[in-house]
Parts: sequence; structure tokens; C-alpha cells
Amino acid sequence: MTKIEWTERTWNPVTGCTQKSEGCRNCYAKTMALRLQGMGQAKYKEGFKLTLHEDVLAEPKCWRKSSMVFVCSMGDLFHEEVPFEFIDKVMNTIWETPRHTYQLLTKRPERMEEYFRDHYIPENVWLGTTVEAAEYKYRVDILRSIKGSFKFLSCEPLVENLGELDLTGIDWVIVGGESGNRARPMKEEWVMNIKDQAEVQGVAFFFKQWGTWGSDGVKRSKEANGHLLNGKEYQKIPDK
Repeated sequence: MTKIEWTERTWNPVTGCTQKSEGCRNCYAKTMALRLQGMGQAKYKEGFKLTLHEDVLAEPKCWRKSSMVFVCSMGDLFHEEVPFEFIDKVMNTIWETPRHTYQLLTKRPERMEEYFRDHYIPENVWLGTTVEAAEYKYRVDILRSIKGSFKFLSCEPLVENLGELDLTGIDWVIVGGESGNRARPMKEEWVMNIKDQAEVQGVAFFFKQWGTWGSDGVKRSKEANGHLLNGKEYQKIPDK
């Protein structure tokens, strides 16, 4: 199980990563991996060094209840150092477990597009990319070009106003602020800009959290800051 509000389970056949863009500056996964390494957990003996885990490839086959599964919450399946042959093995498990819905989120949609150029996309796969700052909006165009039936954006941690968004072909947008001691503040108008455009364009909107900085610009625990936007909860998850 997981504490990530927009999914039900995580599955990590790949752990570890390297910094790709601005949202990686205070990476939560790296912090967690190093903590788990310090606790002596075998899976993280290499810390946040990119590692392939053949031993967990069959893990979802043991989950009887159909679940929403976030793939590689502790890494990036489409990292440049993950061979396509290993991604094939991950996809084989996905094909063999149609009862689950798999969320594939990457900061490298160009490599995702390259892989799926020559591979079918199962109906139980949701393809997503991270757009945390305006300079990465080009990722939306790449994601849109992939032939999958369900596409989503993660604007987390949102570090600036994204401006105008073309959400054609996008089914879901997740927004969240940064957490941790070094977190950067997120402004309410940045979130509202995305929410309003999602609503106008008929896209489901999910506001995950404020993070370390509240809507009033005060630094607190993320639990204290919560996830309300103008006093309301916006946490729509499309049907599987």
C-alpha cells in the first residue's frame, strides 16, 4: 500500500535515478532511498543509484485485488540507463495482469515515445509525464503524440506558473506543492490557473497537497497545510 493519494499501490522494478529537471532538485525519492539504505534495507543497498530489480517483476501477479499501481515511484522506468529489454519484462507483467491499472509516470517522455513506437500499449496502462515548470511544457506535446488511450500530467512539485496549457488529449492533471525542509513555496494562483484550464477543457483535476508551504505562505508540516483549495477538496480520479 502507499501514502500517495492518487494511487493505491506502488511497484518498483527500477529504483534510483539522476536529476533531469527543476522538480528533481529536492527529490523525495532520493531522500527516502538514502534513509532506507541507512536502515539496512537490501533493496536500497545502492542508495539512489539506478538499480534494476528482477526479483520483483512478478510481484503484481500476487495481488488478487484489482489495484491502481504507480510504477517506479522510486525511480523512472524510462531512464536512459534502463534497457528496453528490461522494460519489456515490466510490460510482460502488465500484460499478464489486466485486473490492475498501471500508471507510468516519467520526466523522459521522449524515451517513452521511442519505446512505444514499436510496442503495443495495454489498455490497463495510463501514460503520464511531469510538468513542474513552464520550460517543460514541451513534454505535453510528446506525451500527446504517443498512441496510448489514457494520458495524465503530474504538476508536482509545481515550482512556477505554467501559463497557458493545451490539454488536448490529456485526461487527468495532478497538482501538488513541494514538501521537505528545502521545499519551495507554491502560489495559489499557479494552482488555480491549472484548475481553471482543466475545467474549461474537460480534464479531471486532482489537487494533492500544499506541501511544506501553506496557501497563506506560512511554513508548516504538510499535514497541517492539507489539500484544500479555496476551502474545497478537488481530488477527482477518473474511472479505471
